[in-house]
Amino acid sequence: MVLFLLLLSGICWTIVYIELIFLGFKEKTYGMPFIALAFNFTWETVYCYIDFKSGFSNVQTWINLIWFLLDVFIVCTYLIYGKKYFPKHTSRKYFMPWTIIIFLMSFALQYYFIIEFGDLWKVYSAFIQNLIMSILFINMLVNRNDIKGQSLTIAINKWIGTLAPTILFGIIRGSKLILVLGIFCSVFDIIYIYFLNSVRKMPFNLSKSSKIYNSDSTTSFKA
Repeated sequence: MVLFLLLLSGICWTIVYIELIFLGFKEKTYGMPFIALAFNFTWETVYCYIDFKSGFSNVQTWINLIWFLLDVFIVCTYLIYGKKYFPKHTSRKYFMPWTIIIFLMSFALQYYFIIEFGDLWKVYSAFIQNLIMSILFINMLVNRNDIKGQSLTIAINKWIGTLAPTILFGIIRGSKLILVLGIFCSVFDIIYIYFLNSVRKMPFNLSKSSKIYNSDSTTSFKA
């Protein structure tokens, strides 16, 4: 059961990453909210570094390595297309400094999760940033006037990919904190699926709109 849940999560999130890359380059956008992307990327980087440096590896380590490699391309979509979502009242010369600061913050927070929680940092950090990501996907859908870079494939697999470890760590291993975090992840993921599906069914498909408003990653609460 443990291996099944790990593999289920790994497969679902891999599908999410591949779809984000495909839609990102195809539709010239980035599909993962930037702050969530920064936390994701730094979590996978630190996780892989620690495990491979110590000579320890398991199924999750290799899954994380695949995620890290895919995440590099998702970061590229943000760096290439992210400027057009930067607030119009803010000079775009601040795009890279903003990006660097967020990545530095993300690495610092991952480091201090390790200091505070030891081996448990991997789980606590992952679920907290997943919860924030689930909220930010809704925020992105609300703040953009199109659904470029977003799809039900991403939404559904993101939900299942987090639900699987919720069952593993929250129910099987009995962590009440992880269970609560995972439940709220599912709540917001289902809300996102519902609203994304509703938008897709609208007579005027927002995905075809050429206008761009301020995005999730720069004007509101971030991952």
